[in-house]
Amino acid sequence: MAAQDTWSQRLRDHCTIRGIGDPSWQEISDRRGGRTAWSSVCQINGSQYQARFWYDGTFADQAREDAAEVALRALTGTVSRATDPPPASYYARA
Repeated sequence: MAAQDTWSQRLRDHCTIRGIGDPSWQEISDRRGGRTAWSSVCQINGSQYQARFWYDGTFADQAREDAAEVALRALTGTVSRATDPPPASYYARA
């Protein structure tokens, strides 16, 4: 895994290696006063993973990455934020 890989790319790699469906995202919004907050939900094989935070519109891409991180941590069982999930190659079949 290269240091610049995004959470969404790392998640796609894990899904490919494991032979599960590609992740899809749905952006959701919530009107808050005069502004709109954005978040994202990642779906893989019918399971949904909600981003932890809401973002301003200029940072809406971070909502997708947040949801991808939540999904990847759930798939790999890596609960601690102090530990990175293993690379997708860890699950590669010999």
